[in-house]
Amino acid sequence: MPMKKCDPHIVEVKGSGDEDQAIGALLEQVRGLIRTARKSAATTIDSLQVITNFEIGRMIVEHEQRGAQRAEYGKMILKTL
Repeated sequence: MPMKKCDPHIVEVKGSGDEDQAIGALLEQVRGLIRTARKSAATTIDSLQVITNFEIGRMIVEHEQRGAQRAEYGKMILKTL
């Protein structure tokens, strides 16, 4: 006889009504903690990505300018504009 698959989102609790409510409250607290941690992780990753992209841009500009205050190609762009 094949085993019945369980939905991981459904938790069966057998006990008294008060016990069911207590476990339900605990599950909601755990879910809330996980949601908060996920949001915090996503925000941290987004911030790190912005900082990384900024630093990459800074490195490219410094490389292009070779220590000059402004890159030479900028003069032509300004004349063209």
